[in-house]
Amino acid sequence: MKKIVLFLSVALISLGVEAQVKTPQPSPSSKIEQVVGLTDITVEYSRPSMKGRTIFGNLVPYDKLWRTGANKNTQITFSDDVKVGGKELKKGTYAIFTKPGKENWEVLFYADANNWGTPREWDEAKVAAKFSVKSNKIPFKVETFTIMFSDFKMDSALLNIFWEETEASITVEVPSKEKAIASIETALAGPTANDYYQAAVFHKEIKDLAKAKEYIDKAVSLRKDPAFWFHRQQSLIYAGTGDKAGAIKAAKTSLSLAEKAGNADYVKLNKDSLSEWGAK
Repeated sequence: MKKIVLFLSVALISLGVEAQVKTPQPSPSSKIEQVVGLTDITVEYSRPSMKGRTIFGNLVPYDKLWRTGANKNTQITFSDDVKVGGKELKKGTYAIFTKPGKENWEVLFYADANNWGTPREWDEAKVAAKFSVKSNKIPFKVETFTIMFSDFKMDSALLNIFWEETEASITVEVPSKEKAIASIETALAGPTANDYYQAAVFHKEIKDLAKAKEYIDKAVSLRKDPAFWFHRQQSLIYAGTGDKAGAIKAAKTSLSLAEKAGNADYVKLNKDSLSEWGAK
């Protein structure tokens, strides 16, 4: 039996198969997905625990760069341009580094978010935002390092960091007003040329050619820069309704635009259709 087990073990190793022992992690990973206003924010971080240790000023030295958690550096992703601590920050993913102090923390959003811990070589050019926040003592102990959002407003929230008896909060401002106004203006302006185009193609597919013709005509009239694919669909819909003259006119327009754009596929499609429809 031992020989069989040994043989199987050797065979598995030779095939590159290794046993993977899974045990609970001392600093489990966590992921927060939060909408603030109209902006999606995701935080991914690891959560170490106190385990009887003194944290700030000991395990985490004062005024030294800290990964703000454990294991891989804490990452935060914004779907829009935002402000953090009053500083402009472009949308994207950043590492959050901090320098905890007795009364204030320095917070740094770092453009390279793929480090394990702090970078071996710190690059000041990758610091996208840097500012200070007040450190507050709280009247209870937080055993496990915690990041959370609070104090939600229409266009802002607080990103709270808790551990031991310490709390530090980062104000995050998001462009809710601008996005809401743009959304309202778009909705009130009515359907776009692309909306009518999609509706026309759909109605052509379900053989409702009268509706397809209505929508493609609106799409073509609303489009500010003529598009060869719009006129191509218009020619096919017109041909489907029996309007050969209209189909030929639309196909010639599509052909001309496709030639200018250098789109050989649409040039051939239009030439084939014009030939089929007896265009001169």
